[in-house]
Amino acid sequence: MTPLHIDNRAFGGREPALVIAEIGVNHDGSLARAAQLVELAAEVGAEAVKFQIFKADRLLHPSAGFAKYQEARCEADNPAEMLRRYELPPLEIVHLVAIARQCGLMPLATPFSLEDVDLIEQLDLPAIKIASPDLVNRPLLERVARLRRPMLVSTGAATMEEVDRCAAWLREWRAPFALLHCVSAYPTPASEAHLSWIGELRDRFDVPVGYSDHTTEVISGAIAVAYGACAVERHLTYDKSAAGPDHAASSDGAEFAEYVRLVRLAQHLEGTRGKRVLPIEQDVRTVSRQSLVLRCDVGAGAVINESHVLVQRPGTGISAADVTRVVGRRARGPLRRGTLLQWDMLTDAVAA
Repeated sequence: MTPLHIDNRAFGGREPALVIAEIGVNHDGSLARAAQLVELAAEVGAEAVKFQIFKADRLLHPSAGFAKYQEARCEADNPAEMLRRYELPPLEIVHLVAIARQCGLMPLATPFSLEDVDLIEQLDLPAIKIASPDLVNRPLLERVARLRRPMLVSTGAATMEEVDRCAAWLREWRAPFALLHCVSAYPTPASEAHLSWIGELRDRFDVPVGYSDHTTEVISGAIAVAYGACAVERHLTYDKSAAGPDHAASSDGAEFAEYVRLVRLAQHLEGTRGKRVLPIEQDVRTVSRQSLVLRCDVGAGAVINESHVLVQRPGTGISAADVTRVVGRRARGPLRRGTLLQWDMLTDAVAA
């Protein structure tokens, strides 16, 4: 699998997982609140921050309805009214992207309509996130692919056949992309997270695979990394109890910081491949491995048999694994009971 490169940052392979703070609509339509969330993302350890770019009237048909989680948490009469409250004008998004860069964060964005891609192109963003519903939106995918920027494509509520088709389009257009495992439920119960799908997607498509996390479990990102996620994305809020569609399925600053800590810990725990004796194990290996020890005195030239030896720590003599190589050899000189056998104490040739 070839890693993607996003803004000089390798993404995938053995690289550290990219942690993305999703601002989404948790700014409540306020530029000041959005700026605070960007600064908070930097404080709590995110590497990237993601914005949503949309205009309600071009995204929604009049017949559009609420998802159940939106209906339960919003006071608006219809989805368009709800989304209008969360629109950020282009100049405000430009300002937020500048703040993100000043904070050392990688700015990312999700477009929801073709016109939104024009602003992303003007912003010169290093990568574009595709929301799960648009995995089947060929016009939008094709427009974004023409930017020749890495695409992070979420796979929530999609069949494998739909993911196959999307990947085929992107490869046809020679668009660099990664997939994000995602469950489109807000919040996602732990029992429905299906983190094993991360490896399934990676093996099937041979691309980096991350995790767009909608659970409320602070450890879920770390477990996703253990399953091979190359990125984790999680919503960030100023208050989980605030009114609005996404706050309840988000992390506040303290929780997000712990989330990042556990993600980094998971990668430390993963380590490197290739089973071997580690330097930090050498001391314990020496004192706790077993050696062959004489249980009685033997004279010079005596043939060593199994009744002559027992196994004891430490592992500074001939290993207990080599007992069959020792039996049948002769003692080069007299050896006393309790001697930890060494190879130079025995003849080289096995007695006939």
